[in-house]
Amino acid sequence: MNAVVRKTVSPLVAGAALVELRGVSKRFVRALDTAAKIGNLLGAHMKEEVVRAVDGVDLAIAPGEVVGLVGESGCGKSTLGRLAVGLLPLTEGERFWRGMPLSHLTGDKTRRQQLKMQMIFQDPYASLNPRMRVVDIVGEAPVAHRVVTANAKVEYVGLQLNRVGLDPTLMRRFPHQFSGGQRARIGIARALAVKPEFLVCDESVAALDVSIQAQVLNLFMDLKTALNLTYLFISHDLGVVEHISDRVVIMYLGRVVESGTTAALFAAPNHPYTRALLAEVGKVEPKKRTFVPVKGEIPSPLDPPRGCHFHPRCPYAMPKCRDTAPPLKEIASGRWSACYLNDAG
Repeated sequence: MNAVVRKTVSPLVAGAALVELRGVSKRFVRALDTAAKIGNLLGAHMKEEVVRAVDGVDLAIAPGEVVGLVGESGCGKSTLGRLAVGLLPLTEGERFWRGMPLSHLTGDKTRRQQLKMQMIFQDPYASLNPRMRVVDIVGEAPVAHRVVTANAKVEYVGLQLNRVGLDPTLMRRFPHQFSGGQRARIGIARALAVKPEFLVCDESVAALDVSIQAQVLNLFMDLKTALNLTYLFISHDLGVVEHISDRVVIMYLGRVVESGTTAALFAAPNHPYTRALLAEVGKVEPKKRTFVPVKGEIPSPLDPPRGCHFHPRCPYAMPKCRDTAPPLKEIASGRWSACYLNDAG
């Protein structure tokens, strides 16, 4: 993969966050249907199904920072990204923008604020309307939100396509007439069309070939510099995260278990789950290497384990890990980890 130039961002200080989540949780509840309610009247004792997708997460992102969010499939990464930009309502917690709570905004203020936060989705084909031409896909929101007038839409869309490396003369085509990499660029252009300051990139390069991944990643970094953007970059590819991120946050079953600067976390992972993830990353070395996967399967968010969620798979689990969840504590400057092993010394 081609090298990606990364600008180092100074450690985040209190009050300096562009976007901040405090104690954020999200639960999806499947209510009982009529048959289940009748069954309960007859003594069936059926209960609502509750998926604990995100569980008490704190996250702060500084202006101009690129934060990589990593974890196994089903850990709540995408849900957290949707909570960050307001696509899903919070079950608990609060969102802040430059220190101001967003829950108090109403009407036109909410609309203007929402334009500053956009999301680029994992599957560009599924997120693009197959019945709309690119000129309308990219230009619909800027016109609706009065970023540009309807008469200026074509010219404005041409500028956005040119910015992401697409030929503006192709704007009359439909999504199926483009390659996967081109559709990814259309998704980026659509997000940029309303002039956001914060982008959540949800597995934005996961479905692309390696060579195309490098091109899109370099595009992200070029846009960051040109437009002064801030990213929450969600990925399961640790190699990509290491290249593009200033700071990395590790999630497991709805909780943050470790965070720190990219260099520090990759050099000396602290949490057993982080160590297991990094141990699985392929390396080009002139020696034999034994691959040891993380033992067991990630538990269901319908019934997460008590205490530390990772303890059923952790080789260092202690009795108290099964009873009480360890708090996320600062173990070094800019390094945070949720593990009782840090209390042993």
